[in-house]
Amino acid sequence: MTIDFQDLSGTFTAFDVAMSLTLSFVLASIIGWVYRRTHRNVSYSQSYVQTLIIVAMVIAMIMLVVGSNIARAFALVGALSVVRFRNAIKETRDVGFIFLVMAVGMAAGTRFYLLAGVATVGICLVILLMHRFNWFSLDVQRQVVKVQVPPGPEYHALVEDALVRHCSEFELVSTESARGGALTELNFTAQLKKGSSSADLISALNEVNSGQRVTVLTGYDQTDL
Repeated sequence: MTIDFQDLSGTFTAFDVAMSLTLSFVLASIIGWVYRRTHRNVSYSQSYVQTLIIVAMVIAMIMLVVGSNIARAFALVGALSVVRFRNAIKETRDVGFIFLVMAVGMAAGTRFYLLAGVATVGICLVILLMHRFNWFSLDVQRQVVKVQVPPGPEYHALVEDALVRHCSEFELVSTESARGGALTELNFTAQLKKGSSSADLISALNEVNSGQRVTVLTGYDQTDL
């Protein structure tokens, strides 16, 4: 019996492997640095940035394996479809970086080295510019207002009257039962008028809700009474 071993590496050379993996590592590292440099919130994760680099290199390797073979492409899609990720993305911006490193890995793996480099530099410059000049920011400070009132529509009307006096706009988000049904909690999003403060709003609401709990949240600050 004669067993033939087919060389499956004939579609790419050792240089292609080294170049694709090295380039995807370098470009993904640049993207990771840009992500860290432009991250604003407290949810920064070192593990996430390291994962970006790993994803870029893995995608490059997958593209080398697939090449122009359609059968391999379908086999890999079927194999990868069993993978499930249960970690929630903290920010929508993070999704963009995932797609970016995937695109870079695909370009490097299909040996479009110039495209991978130029696209990485260009997109990273755009990200840095948006961060530097704070593009598309909306300078509107909104509050979350939580008011507990006795059951009854008359109290709802009194709360809304107080909001009208102190807020330029507001919207009822939810109504919940509190203290076993003895109270009703009203949750609003609101924007204070110029000259009105959270303390003014709390004072006005306390006058109409029979002294029950009132909470006004502004960003990461909380004013509570």
